Order: sequence, then C-alpha cells, then structure tokens
Amino acid sequence: MARDPHPTAIFGLVLALSAAAGGASEVHAQNGRDGGVLTIDQLLSIESVVGGAPAWSHDGSAILFESALTGGLATLPPEGGFPTRVPVDMGGAGHFLTSQMPGWSPSGTWISYVSDKSGAPEIWIWSTRDGADVQLTDLGARINSMSWSPDERSIVFAGDRYGNYDIWRVDVATRRVDRLTEDKRYEVFPSWSPDSRHILYVRLDDAWEDHDVIEVDAAGANPRTVIEDRDFFDYGAGATFGYPSVSPEGSSILFRSHRSGWINYWLAPRDGGDPRPVAPAEADQSAAVWSPDGRWIAYTENHNGHHDLRVVSADGGEPRVLVSPKGGVASSPSWSPDGRAIAYLQENLTRPRDLYVVSLEDGTSRGLTSSMPAGNLGGRLVTPEKIRYESTDGYSIPAYLYRPPGAAAGDGLPGVMWIHGGPTSQFHDTFQQHVQFFVQRGYVVLLPNIRGSSGYGKDFADANNGCWGHCDLEDVVAGADYLRALPEVDPERIGITGTSYGGVMSMYAVAFAPDAFRAAIPGSGYTDWVHFYHGENELRHIKLLDHELGPFETSEDVWSHSSSISHVADVSTPTLLVHGVGRYPGSDQSEIFARALENYYKPFQYKTYPNENYYVSGKANRRQMLLDMLDFFEQFLRDEGVAPGGGTAGDR
Repeated sequence: MARDPHPTAIFGLVLALSAAAGGASEVHAQNGRDGGVLTIDQLLSIESVVGGAPAWSHDGSAILFESALTGGLATLPPEGGFPTRVPVDMGGAGHFLTSQMPGWSPSGTWISYVSDKSGAPEIWIWSTRDGADVQLTDLGARINSMSWSPDERSIVFAGDRYGNYDIWRVDVATRRVDRLTEDKRYEVFPSWSPDSRHILYVRLDDAWEDHDVIEVDAAGANPRTVIEDRDFFDYGAGATFGYPSVSPEGSSILFRSHRSGWINYWLAPRDGGDPRPVAPAEADQSAAVWSPDGRWIAYTENHNGHHDLRVVSADGGEPRVLVSPKGGVASSPSWSPDGRAIAYLQENLTRPRDLYVVSLEDGTSRGLTSSMPAGNLGGRLVTPEKIRYESTDGYSIPAYLYRPPGAAAGDGLPGVMWIHGGPTSQFHDTFQQHVQFFVQRGYVVLLPNIRGSSGYGKDFADANNGCWGHCDLEDVVAGADYLRALPEVDPERIGITGTSYGGVMSMYAVAFAPDAFRAAIPGSGYTDWVHFYHGENELRHIKLLDHELGPFETSEDVWSHSSSISHVADVSTPTLLVHGVGRYPGSDQSEIFARALENYYKPFQYKTYPNENYYVSGKANRRQMLLDMLDFFEQFLRDEGVAPGGGTAGDR
C-alpha cells in the first residue's frame, strides 16, 4: 500500500499548510530558549538511549541491551561505564532484544539476533570469541519469537514461511532447518525444557482468544497439551500471552493468564494438574522471569499506570516490592547469573527510559545509563496530577492532568483531550514528549484512560466492545467537561487529538459529538471499518475488530455504526488530518475521511509526512508535525479574532 510521499493537500478547498519551518509556530516553539519553557529541539532531544530488554551474560560480566548511542546492540558492565558496541547490522527488521528475541547463547559464546540485511528477516549469530557473523536461516519468512536450547546446539523459533506461524528448529553447527509443526493455527513463542529434550510452544485458536501450551520432543514428535487457557485476546499474535517458561528444575510452567479477570501469572504442573496463581492481585502483571535457582520469580505489576518490580517465592507467599519508582515505571527485569541482582529498565513522567541494576540483598538501585541531556531539562518539565472524573454508566475515569507552569484561575487557557491508541492500551507513568510540547506552550492537557483501556481489569477493558465511538466517546466528552470546569481553562476552547485509536476517537468526536470540541487533530486514524475490511484487511486489526465489534460476517451493522464516515455530514469542528506516507505498510483511511469532508464542504486541513508508513516516527517529521499541530491549535483554540460562537470578538 505504497503512497505518494509528497502531497501536502489533496483538494481545492483544503487549507494548505507550510511544509517548511519558520512560520509563527516555529517562533512559538523556540520561545523561552533561555527561560523556563523548553524549545521544540530541547524537547525532542529528550529520548531514551536504551531499548528492548536487558540480558546478562552467562558469567555476569556484561549486560546486553539495545543502544541508541551505538545504533544497535551494546554491552555494559553491571558496575557501569561506557557501552561497548556489538558490531552487528540489524538491518530494518526491527527485532532485537525484546522478549521475543533472546540475546546471549547459554554459554555466552554467541549473541543471536534477527536482521533483514540479506533481504528478508533471518536469524543470525555473532561470535563473542572471534567476531564471526553467521546467518543461520534462509527461509525468507517473518520470525516472531525464538529460544536457544540450554545445550546451545539449537535455536527453536516461530516462522511463517507458509502463510501462518509454525515452529522450526535450526541446528547451530550444521545450519540445518527443520519444520516441527504444520497446524493451520498460529504456533508461536517456543521455549525449551532445561534438559533440551523437549520444546513447549503456544498454539492460538483462529480468533486469537484461546491458547494451548503444547509440549513436543526436540524432533517435534509426541505432542501433548499441558495447559489450556481461554478468553485472553492476544492482539500480539502470541506476544500478549508470551513464552511458557519452564522452571529451572523442570517441574512447573509459568504462564500469563486473564482467567482471574486481571492479567496475572500462574504456575501449572508440567505433568498435569490445576494451575495456581503466583501472586494474585487486582492488577496486571508483566515480564515474569525465574531466578537462576528456581526459588524466586521476578515480575512487574501495574497500578493505575505505575509499575513496580516485585519478587515472590515460587512456593507462594507475600511478594516483595523491590523497586517502586516514584511517578514511574519499572520494566523488563533480568536476573544476574548468581541471582543476587536484577537488571531492569526505569522511566518516569519527566525522564526517559534508562538501564538500572538493583541488589536483592539491600534493594539498592544504580543507574547504568543517563538519557537526560544536560541543562536541567527535567526540572523544567511538567509533572502531571493523577485525577479521576465521573462519566456515564457509573464509570470513574482515571487520567493524567497536565497544567502549564504558573497556570492560575482566570487565565482562559485552551484545553486538549489527548487519547491513547489501542483501544486496549493505556497511558502509564512515562515521559510524554509531544504532550509536554503543548503544556510548555500554555495548553492544559488531559490524558484519560477511557473505558476499553487495559490496566483496570478485564471488565473495564471489555466495556467498549460493540460500541466503539459511542460508549467510550461518552468518557471523552465527560473529560472535556472536566477540562471546561477548571478555573484556568476557557470552556469554549477545548480541542482533541491522538494517534491510531486516538486518531479514530478524534474522528468519532467530530462526527458523533460535533459540538463537543472546537478543533480536532486525528493522527493516523481510521474512519471506515467496512472499507477497511474489504480494502486493507490487515490481519491483526481484523482479529481485533472481530473480537471487539463481533465477526464482520454477522456484525457488519456494528462495524458500520462504529465508523465515523457514516456521520461526516454532521461535522462542524475544524479538523487537521495528519499521517505518514511513502513506506509500507500504509493506509488510505485519513484520505477517505478527507475526501468525505471535502464532499460535504467541511472545514479541514490535510497534511502528510514523507518516508513514513502510516504512522510518523522520524524525528524531523515529528518535529514538523508538532509545528503544524501547534499552528492549527493556535489558530482555532487561541485566535482572539474569532469568537467561539461565530462572529468576531468585538461582537461579544
């Protein structure tokens, strides 16, 4: 779905936007260079130098991580120091040290990674002894997960060479690749028994809602089902459920489940029997890992966007909160080989992600990287307040409220509702670069976790099923009313924006609630689900829509009812549509909405950003998009020449 990378406007009545910096928005974005307000370039310089998940070497002498500084993989000693680059070329595959891709081989002889530098994603291994870089596979297929065998002789992985994911095994010495499964259902996220004699993997049903954990021998024979898990929609094609993890002594399997109404970890006997919860909680849990001796399990737990790092005995009992970053998130724990420390990632509301190590003995953490640029930029960022506001149907909506520094009653500031993607996702205690840009420039911004968001239990996550753009929009409108009631906000100057489902919701807002907002900026949104089904028909989104709106064949009316395109004639809100073009995969959904707005002579602007897929991720394009968004909101939420109800300010 390649798109023309150059257009900035598509129809005669579209208001053109400047593609070059230097207008009023550029001046406004650079105001305060020497004061409290951060310039756009200062804000865009605040980005994490660490990605993926850290992984310890077998001897505990180094931690492997994805580094923005070195442009790939790097290692650091656990005491800290300067990172050492691992000289491998990841290509554009985008897979390195995530939960799907382990790094070190068990003995530390190799570092495994996935790269498309040979033309398609393939498994490569790099020798830590002599620097040899070896391509292990040549399948020309996507790879979504892989695991080293404990004896280091093989890597088992999930590849989709024949149109759906099967389990494959590659022999490291000979590079022989064998296909182990041939089921038409997705078979993914394989792991090994400690003796390297058996493989466990996850088989999804066709709806990606049910999971079976299957065990086979190393040759793929003698399958048996060891775990059955139901009613856990897996938008990540297995990534949400994750790897089944066998205990170091081989008797138990650790797995993630929604069976309690919350995403918790459970332990099942490998030889059969009822599973039990590891540390039951009314909170979602992530990233669980066994300690090397199998006595402990480390994991993270999410409480209203705050994620702490916990350790619990494998036998059960009260978990120990090891790390609880104030206004922040701890993620991706990795045990040291001696079990005395855990490497993890940490970020907060005013600081990007960094690599840390915490001692199990005394709970002391130390940072190994520092992503924050010099100049006390963090001290000039805004820390939001966590609030709740009441919506319809008895829902109390959690949200982050950002107020500009020095905001006071009577200031008449504009307000913006900022909606997250998903919809089954949420805002966390993390640094929001784009939000800070507008808050720094005098906008009061509210980030709600509306019904349908994750992190608040299964019932809340399912509360917008079958009613996208209607029941969840009620939470958005209630949030706008909350903003209007703030003493520093001008109630007539409320806008809305967001990307992906945030863009969808912004389209919903102007179509289904045309009087609720004065300006809207849908980012990479989707407007016509019926057209999407017949046109783009991208598998992961179709599974999501089938799950949340019902199968298209029996629920087309629901899909149509939740399509903003159906009410374009009612739009009265000035709208700026922004999205990327030029790279696969693309989408024509913003253009479809623009064409419909044009056909009804509605007020809108349309801007694309080159060399992107549908979403805008490049730094230069993100910079320009922020300037364009600022221009638009300044015109429609601040312009003193036009009164909110029409006419001029003098008429009022």
